[in-house]
Amino acid sequence: MKHLKIDNLHVSIGDREILRGLSLDLPTGQVHAIMGPNGSGKSTLAKVIAGHPDYTVTSGDILFDGESILEMEPDERARKGIFLAFQYPSEIPGVTIANFLRAALQARLPEGEELEATEYYAKLYEKMDLLEMPRTFTSRSVNEGFSGGAKKRCELLQMAMLQPTFALLDETDSGLDIDALRIVARGVHEVRKERPTLGIVLITHYQRLLNELRPDVVHVLIDGRIVASGGMEIAERLEASGYDSFRA
Repeated sequence: MKHLKIDNLHVSIGDREILRGLSLDLPTGQVHAIMGPNGSGKSTLAKVIAGHPDYTVTSGDILFDGESILEMEPDERARKGIFLAFQYPSEIPGVTIANFLRAALQARLPEGEELEATEYYAKLYEKMDLLEMPRTFTSRSVNEGFSGGAKKRCELLQMAMLQPTFALLDETDSGLDIDALRIVARGVHEVRKERPTLGIVLITHYQRLLNELRPDVVHVLIDGRIVASGGMEIAERLEASGYDSFRA
């Protein structure tokens, strides 16, 4: 079984330390939820795993199947199977969803091998149907003019097409109404059915998404450290008494 291990990770941006000795063991085939107040380091963790250049790892390591990925560029990490769905997905005017995903898949093929167009579109339409996305979206620019729910479904479409080993979902529920949340949660369920070995790190503030996805483990991140881990009882305690009950 593949796994992603974060070992005593310390991370800074400029002269400000954000992660302060964070450790996690994330096997494939499981959903791990990370909850924490604003500024606790949740999004920082996701971006550092994906290789965002603004952050500096001052000590510790991130291991993918025992191999450090800290010196790898973001595209190398993506090719190894790490996927990040952004909290605020960017708009890419002039680049259609179909062409964007085709280029991403082509980039992962060996040099000289071409993506077969018929197979590509058959797979794309299959995944769009899965996520209840109109097929007309293929000709629209990536995220341009999309609602919050449509942007998040576009992120999940990328995940479904790229078939990563680990997916980091950074506040996928942010800005969604109840109906959009359920569609997104159903999309995650469907992708997991097709790829039961997929490992998911779900970053969220709210129990409502956890109620839909039922994570295997819930972690509480406060001031750059994991202060508690457990099952859904952790999320229920947070809902009842907030983060103060987890502070030292």
